[in-house]
Amino acid sequence: MKRQPLFLSLFLLTGAVALSGCSSDETTAANGDEVIIVGTQNDYPPFAFANDNNELTGYDVDVVKAIDEKLDGYTFEFTAVPWDSMFLSLESNKIQAVADQIAKTPEREEKYLFTDESYFAAETVIAVKEGREDIQTIEDLEGKKVGALAGDSYTLLLEEYNETADTPIELTYSESGTPAEVLQDVQNERVDAYVNDPIMMNKVLEKNELGVEIVGQSLVNDQMGIVLKHGEKGEELKALIDPILKQLKQDGTLAELSRKWTGGEYIPE
Repeated sequence: MKRQPLFLSLFLLTGAVALSGCSSDETTAANGDEVIIVGTQNDYPPFAFANDNNELTGYDVDVVKAIDEKLDGYTFEFTAVPWDSMFLSLESNKIQAVADQIAKTPEREEKYLFTDESYFAAETVIAVKEGREDIQTIEDLEGKKVGALAGDSYTLLLEEYNETADTPIELTYSESGTPAEVLQDVQNERVDAYVNDPIMMNKVLEKNELGVEIVGQSLVNDQMGIVLKHGEKGEELKALIDPILKQLKQDGTLAELSRKWTGGEYIPE
């Protein structure tokens, strides 16, 4: 086990990703470890966000820190990456891993390498303006304006639904790329609803005192995994990370972190 703590580097980015540009093969930590740069968002509480000291923190960050403590020969550094640049950064090797509540989907697993072990089980729900009663199910969203972030699993769910819907959902893609902005659009009635994770949305609603509420039952449950790039390095990291994630699940570490950040245990079996 490493004795050196995880070093967190936070680059708050706007627009294009301004990372160091160095691959893990070119970067070595002070203790001689190979550096793996992990991309995550800085505005997705309680999973990945910047605290008052501009340090990245949250459940996903703590999970990777726990992995780092048990993984010899590597040091994980974090950098904040906007959602719309996340996978491009991975493909171009500006980052070597993603820990950002990325749901495993067949389409993504064709393009990217996921850990076999999932570290969080997430729900998908609908949020509407408080007092609204005409939306409870995904069918109720037909013909309505729904806020969306391009490329996330919640948007993909709605895009797939539209392929067979009698009346398609009108997806309104956010230019800001942040859930907080979309939830503000719901409150201000620029859109009728938003579909995302209830834990994150409740944190954002509480912080911003928005008049938005979650309605209906969960639409789907997703398994979240750490994402790597296909290739020799990705396979090497996956083979090292999977046993550690399994151990963290079995010894209760993931459950403890889940309770710390979400108030409940949302750990896949």
